[in-house]
Amino acid sequence: MLVYEYMPNGSLDRFIFDPILGKFLKWRKRNEIILGIARGLLYLHQDSKLTIIHRDLKASNILLDRELKPKISDFGVAHIFEEDQLAVKTNKIVGTIGYMSPEYVVNGILSPKSDIFSFGVMVLQILSGIKHNFKFNHPTCDHNLFGQAWTLWTEGKAVEFMDVNLDLTTIPSELLRCLQVGLLCVQKLPEDRPTMSSVVFMLSNESIAFAQPKKPDFFELVSEFPGNRDKESFSNNSMTITLLEGRN
Repeated sequence: MLVYEYMPNGSLDRFIFDPILGKFLKWRKRNEIILGIARGLLYLHQDSKLTIIHRDLKASNILLDRELKPKISDFGVAHIFEEDQLAVKTNKIVGTIGYMSPEYVVNGILSPKSDIFSFGVMVLQILSGIKHNFKFNHPTCDHNLFGQAWTLWTEGKAVEFMDVNLDLTTIPSELLRCLQVGLLCVQKLPEDRPTMSSVVFMLSNESIAFAQPKKPDFFELVSEFPGNRDKESFSNNSMTITLLEGRN
């Protein structure tokens, strides 16, 4: 028999995407949740005896305890790396569309940077209360979550990106830092994303300056699949999408 800690507040998505429950997550609590998730991922990637890649990190897999402290859950598709292993290539792509990194979706390359991309998506969702709209086939990123975040951040209008439940007229420096970190984590190229130790350091230190994120890039989900790719399954919240083969 397995015994798990009781998490009375359910999952994070229940709060951030609900106009009523979202009011219970003020900006300080959201900042704490982001940092808590980051520390949990740092443990999985670096501090644990085994390097563990979650592979399906998303808001519905973050559980909240009585004090709204986050716990990463659902390790059913997690991948354990061998010692000193930096990345693997796999034909079995599992995860949730919109949270999976481009190199993992398109080429099957899995690394800690895959989880970091998913973490970045969650950061932007926690700040904005907006679900990622998965417009992979749009010619630019301007109309999706990444594009909105980047445009408003570069224009000095980051407060307009924040969830209306936060009722902000000016943006606290902690949230501005979270937004910048989130944008760094969703960079298209894995080498442009920070490590989890860097993420925790950036979120925990107000006085440091760090890299400026590039404009989030666009990638097409289906047309870049190799023609001989085996059957792949993805979850999109409660729905499963199965791609029998890529476009030749």
